[in-house]
Amino acid sequence: MTNSVRELEDAKVIFVIGSNTTEAHPVISYYIKRAVKKGAILIVNDPRKIDLVKWATIHVQQKVGSDIAYINGLLNEIFKNGLEDREYMKEHTENPEDIRKWVEPYTAEKASEISGVPVEMIKKVARILGEAEHVSVCYTLGITEHICGTDNVKTLANLQMALGNIGFYAAGLNPLRGQNNVQGACDMGALPNVYHNYQAVDNPQVKEKMEKAWGVSDLPDRPGYKKPTMLRKALDGGTKILYCIGDNAIQTDPHMAHTIKEIEALEFFVCSDIFPNITTEYADVIFPDCAWGEVDGTFTNTERRVQMVRKLLKPAGESRPQWWVLQELARRINGYDLGFTSSEAVWEDMRKSATSCAGITYERIENQGLQWPCPTVEHPGTPFLHTSGRFTRGKGLFHRTDYIPPFEQPDSEYPLILSTGRRLWHYHSATQTRRSKGLESLFTEELIEINPDDAAELGIKSGDMVKASSRRGEITVKAWVTERSAPGVCWCSFHFIEACANVLTIDAFDPVTETAEYKACAIKIEKVADGKEPVSKILRQARP
Repeated sequence: MTNSVRELEDAKVIFVIGSNTTEAHPVISYYIKRAVKKGAILIVNDPRKIDLVKWATIHVQQKVGSDIAYINGLLNEIFKNGLEDREYMKEHTENPEDIRKWVEPYTAEKASEISGVPVEMIKKVARILGEAEHVSVCYTLGITEHICGTDNVKTLANLQMALGNIGFYAAGLNPLRGQNNVQGACDMGALPNVYHNYQAVDNPQVKEKMEKAWGVSDLPDRPGYKKPTMLRKALDGGTKILYCIGDNAIQTDPHMAHTIKEIEALEFFVCSDIFPNITTEYADVIFPDCAWGEVDGTFTNTERRVQMVRKLLKPAGESRPQWWVLQELARRINGYDLGFTSSEAVWEDMRKSATSCAGITYERIENQGLQWPCPTVEHPGTPFLHTSGRFTRGKGLFHRTDYIPPFEQPDSEYPLILSTGRRLWHYHSATQTRRSKGLESLFTEELIEINPDDAAELGIKSGDMVKASSRRGEITVKAWVTERSAPGVCWCSFHFIEACANVLTIDAFDPVTETAEYKACAIKIEKVADGKEPVSKILRQARP
């Protein structure tokens, strides 16, 4: 996030897009609700009538995958009516005239045609955004999990720069990170193109710096492969060994059957995890990992805040911290000492060659976390980035983005669009939450949302068992007939292995990030059996 979570409470206008905030980020949703209670305008942009819509001033129900056309339409209207921040664009952006030209084709009428959002709604939202002193934009995986996810994010950045909303309190561009400590994992270099703190692998100065810091030579000077490429290369022998740490890939990657083929093609597959799951069944070796309450260390949350976690329980069985496993592997394979003697030692080793986290010591975060950038031990941390439009790169750069439809379109054989996501009561592949008797009793099985118009045509009522099929597989799941999903759109989660959406999802990826298009694939629905238990029972006991 460019800004801090608590700033949301003071925002005057909040623009939420592609984020089912109340279920995926319930704590953050409280700050949004507080802002609404204080008089803030909340614009929720989502193909579904998610629970946050109840708090919204305006609900914009755009078509799945049409975000670029819709946002460019807003930009077109903003420029057309002189609602942009001209001074900000002149002083703090590199190519302000380019963006005006790039969005010219996206008139409100054209954007409406693509997105399904009425012309007057586009004009109304554009005016609210343009007349506001500042706007906070929040987004999540509904923006990134598309084949155009990178461009979706760039389009939102274009919008916020045109409005002069980056670098100010209670404003900014705020991705609500989708998994626990995913921000921390990226910060620490769990990406193929950067070392920790986003220092580029292919930068000669960075390469020299890391070789000196680690006492090694000949570090790679080109980025490695992302996971989809690594798995794909297994099919032709390009990837022989895969070490999978805390990732239930078979359940959480798209096109489950294909993922299994890729993993089976590996010569050697190692898993490190805290519980058995469908992925560990394919492992040649399993390292029992420690859960978060069994180790000391740090987590970095979505607002860039590095926080200390402390060991509460003795690790179960023969489980070991991941730093210990990596240290031992290095020592036993080639006699190399990584210097990993504790979680603090690992952090200190990173901090010495870091940039934005160099000033964050264990002593400083003993009682309260710090937000990076924090370059020195005297620095107080940074609540929001790019103060007053002073960007890290100098000036902000607008990017041209053009609408492309989802990779797989509905047709006569597969007439419905399936979108996927998360539920409040379960987390990711539910290897932890379904072991909680309380959470499992609250939401006991998967439901697929079907709009009443589609259900009537198919002769389906809530509680009926249906077969959902795509070109990649099929699942049997209980139907929930509801107006939460628009006509032509169905929705379910991937938490339940018995009816996992990723049996159906398509392995089409964003070309830059290789994030899968989890939010759109073509399916068909067929009734299997009449319902024996009403869906209302599940929903009643699951009511938050």
